[in-house]
Amino acid sequence: MNIARLLAMARKEAIQLRRDPGSLVMAFLLPVVLLIFFGYAISFDVKNIEMAVLDESGSARSRALIEAFESSGYFNIVAYPAGYGDVDQLLERGKVRLALIIPPTFDRDLTVGRAPVQILLDGADANTATISQNYATVIINRYSIDVVAEGRRFVLPAEVEGRVWYNETLESRNMIVPGLVAVIMSIIAAMLTALTIAREWERGTMEQLAATPVHRLEVVIGKLIPYVGIGLFDVAIAIVAGIVFFGVPLRGNILLLAVLTLLFLIGALSFGIFISAAVKTQVLATQVALQTTYLPALLLSGFMFSIATMPIFLQAVTYVVPARYFITVTKGIFLKGVGLDVLWAEALAMVIFATVGLTAAIRAFKKELA
Repeated sequence: MNIARLLAMARKEAIQLRRDPGSLVMAFLLPVVLLIFFGYAISFDVKNIEMAVLDESGSARSRALIEAFESSGYFNIVAYPAGYGDVDQLLERGKVRLALIIPPTFDRDLTVGRAPVQILLDGADANTATISQNYATVIINRYSIDVVAEGRRFVLPAEVEGRVWYNETLESRNMIVPGLVAVIMSIIAAMLTALTIAREWERGTMEQLAATPVHRLEVVIGKLIPYVGIGLFDVAIAIVAGIVFFGVPLRGNILLLAVLTLLFLIGALSFGIFISAAVKTQVLATQVALQTTYLPALLLSGFMFSIATMPIFLQAVTYVVPARYFITVTKGIFLKGVGLDVLWAEALAMVIFATVGLTAAIRAFKKELA
């Protein structure tokens, strides 16, 4: 491998990139825009749940229960229906997610010792319904303890003292933003380099390239160099945006993150060159790159859905999705501050990914015009 030819190829690719406004936007602007957009748009936090209250008791104790829901910070009472028919309409039209029904005998039943209340949930959104039910159950249980303790000292025999590690405020953004860095770079990296070889064929410059003594190894690595620099720049900007805009903590070693990011980018960019060399047209290369990176990175990496809850055969497929390992790396370094002693398996997987991707790209690229 000749260093002079390698650097000349890298310079040639940088000039072509500079003359392509679309690629420049994709390289420098799109990653940050996507991170900020999806960082604000995607949230697993369930707050301000719209609820309706049918208080048929009208007593001081029923009002205390309603106030417990209002002061919890999770529910927003938007309707006080007059009867069950109105409750049905509110749930049917999606105006409320939950309805609290307090029977007329509520106050008297509390005096006796057992007062049932009814919770109706909109199960069309199963996740929100489950979380809402859990919130409501906790609020009602706390209210029940207060009722039992009225007028006398009451101490529970067991008391829970919970401590949340790594994401103390339980903000979903702290989990989403590091994962977004991995997902976005998976897509952008492959799409950027998916145009490189195909561009040479469509512009007719492959004939000139074939006439030069440059080796295909020099071509592939030379084309990679500018995009590796761009990828590292994008990740650095994404990290700063995550800290500044979303307040995500960065507790780990930034140098370790940079090295593992480099390995991931080499693999992702090489995969794009492999696609470009294999299909030879920019439109098809872009489509293939998008389909083979976007859906796997989004759905099979553990970013949106837990891998442990997937069917066994899909869990096996996730092992060949590189974003799975990079998401573990970003979350581990951002939130937990772990080092290579914990992330060695992910680091090894990305070394393999980079090696396989680079080898496949070199083998797929042919200087022959036939």
